[in-house]
Amino acid sequence: MQQRGVGSGLRVAAWVLVPLGLVLALGGIGYFFANYQGATVMSEAMKPTYRPGERLVIERIGAGEIRRGDVLLIHVPDRYQGRPALQRVIGMGGDHVVSDGRRITVNGKPVDEPYVMRGEVNPTTGPYDVKVPHGRLFLLGDHRGNSNDSRYFLDRQSGSVAASGVLGRVHGGFTVPAVLVALGIVLALVGIGLGITGHAAGRRARRSLAAVPPWPVT
Repeated sequence: MQQRGVGSGLRVAAWVLVPLGLVLALGGIGYFFANYQGATVMSEAMKPTYRPGERLVIERIGAGEIRRGDVLLIHVPDRYQGRPALQRVIGMGGDHVVSDGRRITVNGKPVDEPYVMRGEVNPTTGPYDVKVPHGRLFLLGDHRGNSNDSRYFLDRQSGSVAASGVLGRVHGGFTVPAVLVALGIVLALVGIGLGITGHAAGRRARRSLAAVPPWPVT
């Protein structure tokens, strides 16, 4: 009888854990596809940070979530033959961006740029002094010697692009959905294991009962 009770309890636990695990795993996968997308780096404009052929995870964000220093995937209808571009946010709406051709200040404060490719800056891009219009972004590539960025369009709203064209931000990882999927898989597997153990325990209990001789009847 004890084996039968144990087997029944394990089966109940399995009925709880397996659906819960599946819900968590599918929820994590759904969360990922709802909030992220994949992209492949197609140019050298963001070297050495990102190199051609590298696969990136892009987090979908709204214009209000953009921060200076973010690397964005952005669509600019009149640039880059309509293809999305990968560039870094240097200035946001209202910012005063100044460069002597090498060093950059934003609102009078020097910008620390350890991510920039060291070497010769493209000589065709000279000093600039711009005020970024509201609702727009001033973007540069990390490979300043080989990036067709805001510096080349200074005569068009100070080289800025509309924040509404942002498709997403490069994301370093996706911890939340990965944890949900992993936890869901573990729970589902544990539940399956408990269900198999419970079923086996129930069979043993039934065989034990069948082996007990019946009480004599007079």
